[in-house]
Amino acid sequence: MDQFLSVFEAKEAQTIKALKRQVCGVIPGSSLHMSLSNTLKPKLLPMVLNQSVRTMELLPLACLCLVSCSAMTSADGNGPVVITVDEDSVAMLPCSLSTKQNIESKLFDWKKVGEKGEGKKDVFMYDAGSLRDSARSGQHQQFDGRVSHFRDELKHGNASILITKTKVADSGDYTCDFLEPSQSLEPIQTSHIKLLVGASPLPIVTALGPTEDGVLLQCVVLGASPQPNLHLKDSAGNILPAKEPQVTERGDRYDVILQAMVTKSDYYSCVATQEEINHQIHSLKNYVTVNGAASKPIFEILEQRKDGVLLQCVVKGASPKPELEWQDSSGNIIPAEEPQVTEGGGSYDVILQATVRKTDRYRCVSTQEEINHTTYAENLVTVNESSGESNTGWIVAVVLAALLAVAGVIIAVLVRQKQNSKKVSDPTEEKAGEGVHLNSP
Repeated sequence: MDQFLSVFEAKEAQTIKALKRQVCGVIPGSSLHMSLSNTLKPKLLPMVLNQSVRTMELLPLACLCLVSCSAMTSADGNGPVVITVDEDSVAMLPCSLSTKQNIESKLFDWKKVGEKGEGKKDVFMYDAGSLRDSARSGQHQQFDGRVSHFRDELKHGNASILITKTKVADSGDYTCDFLEPSQSLEPIQTSHIKLLVGASPLPIVTALGPTEDGVLLQCVVLGASPQPNLHLKDSAGNILPAKEPQVTERGDRYDVILQAMVTKSDYYSCVATQEEINHQIHSLKNYVTVNGAASKPIFEILEQRKDGVLLQCVVKGASPKPELEWQDSSGNIIPAEEPQVTEGGGSYDVILQATVRKTDRYRCVSTQEEINHTTYAENLVTVNESSGESNTGWIVAVVLAALLAVAGVIIAVLVRQKQNSKKVSDPTEEKAGEGVHLNSP
């Protein structure tokens, strides 16, 4: 079967895969196997010819189930069998007489239950060899030329039908009634089948263009049924925060648009999920380059210092990395500390600090030369210069006072030394005084 699929393009391959999913367990060469092969050959060979395949061997189809093996559900065992297929594929609706007796001389009638006030639609009828399988024979025109049965399986009680080139409009509830020909119209057995035909176009992802916050991505799905849920994902599979989807309903189909902002260069994809038909489809992965034009820098006055005012400039989420510098009102570059750079996911956060010592208008300039982008923030900064002068005056006064004190001490020591030296250098005066004292009457 896989070799058989390789000769088809995507759409035809999906049709064959749908049939492959619905086959499971009939012995090759059996009447059912031959019936299925004979039924499908006329439908599949034209597709091969349309693809300009010169030689083609239609491999025997392995088997056929009376229910869809991979796409059949029943909620409680008593509810209708649910068959899910893709649009423009083949759906097999199962129906079999419980006794498995030969129904070649019986009557079974397939109808689609009406919706929104519509009456029942004649899908297919077999009446002891007579068929209602075209619009001319009474079949509803919606199914004209698209419904067939398994003739060789009638003797086993198999009343299943194939609907080819399925359409979204084929979705709905079907009944298969077994009746006795020329007798009461009351069915002796009724089967209920629910068919869900999903239109699942491939999501398309486009980059709408750069903004100040990043690049705006858009995922579009047109003509889907049932309505899909969309998610944009990065290369790691993380779901991106997105805006509310824009949904337009067109009859039984839906156009859905989903947008999300991305701030880093990466591979992005879109996933469309249709839970009702258990279907999910991924877009191709798209590499998006985010040249994040830096937003306006954040200008911050951190603190007043003894030697001036500390300023800080912050730029976040920029790509490529921006170069920051501080300028005064004359455009002179202010000496600054080393920039603090943090990288994450291809974008950069940069912080630059500088100390200014006079009142002026200061500007932080962010430049990204690779994308020719420059932006800045500026503000008036008041430096408390009088406070600095007052501190300097106190310092000078203290130093002068200290110097004067030292000078006073030095002078006092010198005077004392001079006085002592005079006493040592003139001892006769003391002796004369003592002599006068001794000679007095």
